[in-house]
Amino acid sequence: MLCAVIENMGSLCSKQRHSPADFEENAQTAEIERRIELETKAEKHIQKLLLLGAGESGKSTIFKQIKLLFQTGFNEAELKSYITVIHANVYQIIKILYDGAKELAQEEDSSKYALSDEIKEIGEKLSGIGGRLDYPRLTNELAQEIETLWKDEAIQETYSRGNELQVPDCTLYFMENLQRLAVADYIPTKEDVLYARIRTTGVVEIQFSPVGENKKSGEVYRLFDVGGQRNERRKWIHLFEGVTAVIFCAAVSEYDQTLFEDENRNRLMETRELFEWVLKQPCFEKTSFMLFLNKFDIFEKKVLDVPLNVCDWFKDYQPVYSGKQEVEHAYEFVKKKFEELYFQSTAPHCVDRVFKIYRTTALDQKLVKKTFKLVDETLRRRNLFEAGLL
Repeated sequence: MLCAVIENMGSLCSKQRHSPADFEENAQTAEIERRIELETKAEKHIQKLLLLGAGESGKSTIFKQIKLLFQTGFNEAELKSYITVIHANVYQIIKILYDGAKELAQEEDSSKYALSDEIKEIGEKLSGIGGRLDYPRLTNELAQEIETLWKDEAIQETYSRGNELQVPDCTLYFMENLQRLAVADYIPTKEDVLYARIRTTGVVEIQFSPVGENKKSGEVYRLFDVGGQRNERRKWIHLFEGVTAVIFCAAVSEYDQTLFEDENRNRLMETRELFEWVLKQPCFEKTSFMLFLNKFDIFEKKVLDVPLNVCDWFKDYQPVYSGKQEVEHAYEFVKKKFEELYFQSTAPHCVDRVFKIYRTTALDQKLVKKTFKLVDETLRRRNLFEAGLL
């Protein structure tokens, strides 16, 4: 079962330094470290993969997809464990939108963000719930109030500026499914779980084979997912000496968004810095790199309306096409930027390590399955080459 907590969306409470949860997390991390050391010699046939990326890169969704695709998926108990996460997501979303509308109403052109007294009353109630630590179970009555707020014109105007307000990608999905989420006997679907916003803390792992466990035509992998937020990154490197490959997730759609932790910091600039740092780590000198340019589904819709050059890294970008051609042109530009960064950050003695780039949408199960089979094929060929069999 995944070891995760509800994503705080940048504005909720922080943990106490020495809470029981901290000690439990440290104990879990220490146990995984001990197991890695003990199993290094005994399980050489298992390839170790490290899943990295900044917060909100979509890597946790990739991790969940692997569990669905190549393992037994989520049992009923695991699905039920997501009820509180999903209901919390709903309350947090509506708080962000309501508080955002009030903030935008302070601007010069404030008329379109004006809220009626009725909407304010509902909004204050729901915002209060969204700021709590103990979220109530979503009821039909609360769902109706959330839906009333969601359909308000001022809230919809606010949603259209979601990139400025840390509105999460799952917003539309959950708002369109409110009534289903609020039924008394609600059990999350697999799709609900994929959309659920969770924050990985510590280290979680899963073992799988893209072509079937222990078949000769494919490898068996152990995939480790670690927290992507800044305060989680200190736990990364010392645990994972000798991994076969790093899978680095970069959300290409976030070129116009800022971090939850620092609203003055562009997310793609943070990803660029993080990717460069990972590439230069001595323990990864012989490690293969698989770069997942993720959230392409959002990118292809956004890039036609929001110029790519709003991000400082892409300030030299010039649109030359329209429609689908422009989407491909913009994507290739971003891809080239990452390629250049890879080769600029790779020492001469590391140039023979494998580097592949994949276009991904973490919510697209077929695409994730296809991508991991390609990763499997690439790493298998690499192993054969190193063994002198190719």
